Amino acid sequence: MNTLLIHPTAIIEEGAVIGKNVSVGANAYISSQVTIGDGTNIMPHACIYGKTTIGENNRIFSHAVIGSIPQDLKFKGEESELLIGNNNTIREFTLINTGTEGGGNKTIIGDKNLLMGYVHIAHDCIIGDGCILANGATLAGHVILGNGVVIGGLTPVHQFVHIGDLAMLAGASAVSQDIPPYCLAEGNRAKLRGLNLTGLRRYTDKESIDALRVAYKELFSSGVPIKESAVNILNHTKNQFVKNMCEFVLNTTRGIPYHSKEVGE
Repeated sequence: MNTLLIHPTAIIEEGAVIGKNVSVGANAYISSQVTIGDGTNIMPHACIYGKTTIGENNRIFSHAVIGSIPQDLKFKGEESELLIGNNNTIREFTLINTGTEGGGNKTIIGDKNLLMGYVHIAHDCIIGDGCILANGATLAGHVILGNGVVIGGLTPVHQFVHIGDLAMLAGASAVSQDIPPYCLAEGNRAKLRGLNLTGLRRYTDKESIDALRVAYKELFSSGVPIKESAVNILNHTKNQFVKNMCEFVLNTTRGIPYHSKEVGE
């Protein structure tokens, strides 16, 4: 541990494991079961509790509370943990809880995510890589985000919702059903508005986007039950993006919101 980077007013309990070139700001608190990887920056007044493992080169801003116990009445003090990957930015007043027995006792956050101010990530959530959660976004327990998901500010996501890769949720939406990969959703309750074309153009080629356009219309605008459409598309497509979308539809547990023509058409 490079003690030159630890402010004298910071409290680090005995047993905590601190990597190389970690900085800890004034009045920050790190409890005994915490592990922090090399190059991570803990800013003043941040608190890190519980069995929390944080990877390398993360930035945790002032007054963030990381690894506190679940806000779940079923939690009875059993051992649970929080796993955070590398190169994440966690802004001011973000709250991230550990897991519960009902979710495998783990909350998991991947790499290169941006969690803006006042974001809440509840127990047993699983977040992929490269996600952006804008100010005040709130994930209830057991929510799963794929890679590259964008959630607008002040958007709550219901328990057990699954949001697929590269999906985008507009600000001030309320999400209670699963959102397929590559889709754009908006509203209270959130409805599908089309494909997340901005995200897709950064990630893949025109051929795949065109294939997704065709699949999207068949799935969500044809009037045929979406699972029936998904099976039919899977029997004919070779495009992996289209396959991903159809398989997501077939595996949904909370249902898929219907397509709305109110915006963007």
